[in-house]
Amino acid sequence: MARFGLSLRRRRELQLLQYIIIMINIVVLMYVMWRLRGITLFNRLQLKEEKKNRRRIRIDNLYGIITDSDRNCQNELRMNRHTFGVLCEMLRDIGGLRDTRNMSLQEIVAMFLYTLAHHKKNRSLGQFFVRSGETVSRQFNLCLKATLKLKGELLKRPTPITDGCEDERWKCFKNCLGALDGTYISVTVPSRDKPRYRTRKGSIAMNVLGVCSPDKQFIFVLPGWEGSAHDGRVLRDAISWPNGLKVPQGFLAPYRGQRYHLNEWRSGAQPRSAEEYFNLKHSRARNAIEKCFGAIKGKWAILRSPSFFPVRTQGRIVMACCLLHNLVKKYMPESLVDDEDEDEIDEEDEDGTHNDAFEFITTITSSDHWTTFRNTLAQEMFNNWRARVMRN
Repeated sequence: MARFGLSLRRRRELQLLQYIIIMINIVVLMYVMWRLRGITLFNRLQLKEEKKNRRRIRIDNLYGIITDSDRNCQNELRMNRHTFGVLCEMLRDIGGLRDTRNMSLQEIVAMFLYTLAHHKKNRSLGQFFVRSGETVSRQFNLCLKATLKLKGELLKRPTPITDGCEDERWKCFKNCLGALDGTYISVTVPSRDKPRYRTRKGSIAMNVLGVCSPDKQFIFVLPGWEGSAHDGRVLRDAISWPNGLKVPQGFLAPYRGQRYHLNEWRSGAQPRSAEEYFNLKHSRARNAIEKCFGAIKGKWAILRSPSFFPVRTQGRIVMACCLLHNLVKKYMPESLVDDEDEDEIDEEDEDGTHNDAFEFITTITSSDHWTTFRNTLAQEMFNNWRARVMRN
């Protein structure tokens, strides 16, 4: 009996000990859960506070750029607030660009323009706009594609020079549509493609063909050709496509072997022949496209040095910069007043039936007709100039 009682008492003690251990475990578990819940709530509150701070920084940065003053907006985005608003409306209505859950349309466009204007990397843009590198890259490409959809709206429709033209640089070239030239844009390409993009001066660049109107707005732009490609080859490609460059009659080229560039006339030298005078007038008129290229390179820093985008994207960036140049020229002409110094830098129908009225040029070979036309025009221009000199 004594042993049985001892065994029963010991069993009860063990059960009590187990109960105490279980209660201790429950208390510890409840404490741990309470502690973890407190830490979770604290992290959530801290995360919300960080989000509020980031959002406040974004709003402050965006406000300082596009709302504070025209001066800040033009310094950072290369256009004033009114032009920026017009661009946002066009990208929304024509380009199809939309707000996201976390980004407004104005922030997307401002980030895109800031990238073009200052040529910043994703890391720098992410720090300035308080966004991730993936968000910056994704929104940049979306805004770039939306900008390219504005070609039909922003590219200038060519109109011929009329008899009533008062511009001294263009009134001699009746029925002329604009000036044509090419330029090089530095690019970054894979090592295997560098020989194709190497120019005659040894730099790695893209050959860009541009045509502008007398008021220095782009009519046609063809980016993407390799730097080693000859200008004639690029021009042939431009006029060979159905939606390419449309030239109703032909191209008026300068005389070879004669003085041409404007810096050759700055010493006060006078033309001695009809060919030299024609080249002088031709150079002054063609200088418009050089000013257009100079304007976009001076305004958009991404065109002044190689970027690390794919080559195809770099070509789209060139086209986007030309479209933005026309937008600024159209809605903010006072910003380009300095382009009017001519020595500073060495309408189709809406219904599309103009194709039935003209047979557009598809080759760039010389012809006797155009040679005779140029000779006659040069002699007429030279005679008129000598007559004016004699009267004065």
